[in-house]
Amino acid sequence: MSGVLDHLVINTKFDTDAVFDIFQALGFTLSPRGYHSLGSINHVIVFPQSYLELVGLPVGGERLRQEILDSPIGIDGLVMASDDPEKTRNTLLEKGFDVQPVQRFSRLVDLEEGERMASFATVRLAPNSFAAGRVYFCHHVTPELVWRSAWMDHANGVEAIVGLTIVSESPSSTRARYAKLGDFDESFQIDIIDASTFHERFGSLAIYAGDRREHFAAITLRTASPSTLRDRASSQGLPHWMDKDGHRLVIALPQQATLLEILS
Repeated sequence: MSGVLDHLVINTKFDTDAVFDIFQALGFTLSPRGYHSLGSINHVIVFPQSYLELVGLPVGGERLRQEILDSPIGIDGLVMASDDPEKTRNTLLEKGFDVQPVQRFSRLVDLEEGERMASFATVRLAPNSFAAGRVYFCHHVTPELVWRSAWMDHANGVEAIVGLTIVSESPSSTRARYAKLGDFDESFQIDIIDASTFHERFGSLAIYAGDRREHFAAITLRTASPSTLRDRASSQGLPHWMDKDGHRLVIALPQQATLLEILS
């Protein structure tokens, strides 16, 4: 089974508005708010091959999605693409994973031409299958309602999600477990390292990514000009640093226990 990134998830819980404002100020285009039938809300930041989802909970909502309540704030979802949910589920079962039944849900999408219903089918591994966070597969029944050209034009020039850094107490065994999910193509890399290596790589900003024994710690993005994002991060007072060559920028989102690594 090959692994193709569908999207990454940042859990904002009840602070979705604040996180929306941060990403918008950093120069990202975000979709209008979506309301899931499961009891959660979201905005997506879309790139040609994948997207970043800000998922949260409606303040004062009568129905609240339990898995979002139970999950930590910050990067909390690694989601791979599935063309055939039932086949994906059977393959995962054959590999020895504890897999939930295929889940189908929807959300309204607010478009200029009116509201449309986006539909999805997901194959979720049992909770705590991976200590870092939720891992699942997503099939888009209506991909045209997510990959909208107007949402893929970002003022900061970011073009793609190219990596995810995972911090683990036991990198070797963690790598072996993720490898069972399938091999990712070269456009997206999962880097699993220990805390010491993480601190060496991310320096003074590593403290903002949390200290759980295993966690999704940093999202890597690609752009032609990291300096554009550096200036925006500076204007927002976000902790950040750039290497002397200007090819690598790291921005911390302290309240979201998240690091953004931007490479040129």
